[in-house]
Amino acid sequence: MTELPNAEYEQLDARGRLERALDEYDDTVVASSFGLEDVAILDIVYDRIGARPPVVFLDTLHHFDETLELVDRFEDEYHLDLRVYKPDGAETREEFEEEYGERLWDRDVERYHELTKLRQIDEALEGRDAWVTGIRREQAETRADADAVEWDGAHGLVKVNPLVDWTRDDVRDYIEENDVPYNPLHDRGYPSIGDKPLTEPAEGDDERAGRWSDSDKTECGLHSEE
Repeated sequence: MTELPNAEYEQLDARGRLERALDEYDDTVVASSFGLEDVAILDIVYDRIGARPPVVFLDTLHHFDETLELVDRFEDEYHLDLRVYKPDGAETREEFEEEYGERLWDRDVERYHELTKLRQIDEALEGRDAWVTGIRREQAETRADADAVEWDGAHGLVKVNPLVDWTRDDVRDYIEENDVPYNPLHDRGYPSIGDKPLTEPAEGDDERAGRWSDSDKTECGLHSEE
């Protein structure tokens, strides 16, 4: 792996980082859970830049209805090149429970994430040159050292974090100023939105609050370095 030009990426704004990454890395995908950061990135890429890279969405079969409605809206309004990945052997939540048992997230949350996200992201990123994420340093202590562009050793490709130095207010301002669709649950007390069984409303400044509230987990493993 050659040394990545992070210092140069740090000098660019979000659009500049995305334009450069899409130019430098031929096979780039945008990973999207359609959170606030993700919808801002999709608007920049598809509307401002006019590029059409594949958009990877991990359908865990346990999303909120509001999340799935937002995915459909983006696919329709932005004409996304959407690539949807579901758990092996299941097309519905009922089929997932038949295959793996009820409330797997309560019995073994690590196994649950492996079956609904980690295997799928491995498949989606295999053979790619780079992926784009919505990571920001301000989101959590586990992300405080993130770079604008970095090597993802776990998946063997470049990871681009165009909003890495944005604040929560920066994200909100962009969405409001550009009339970008977003998940209405964010206006109902959900700072971060994941799977319905593992997400609750929360108050305070912790942007990851409300996720895995009954445990000490702060990440599902998508951005693990191992």
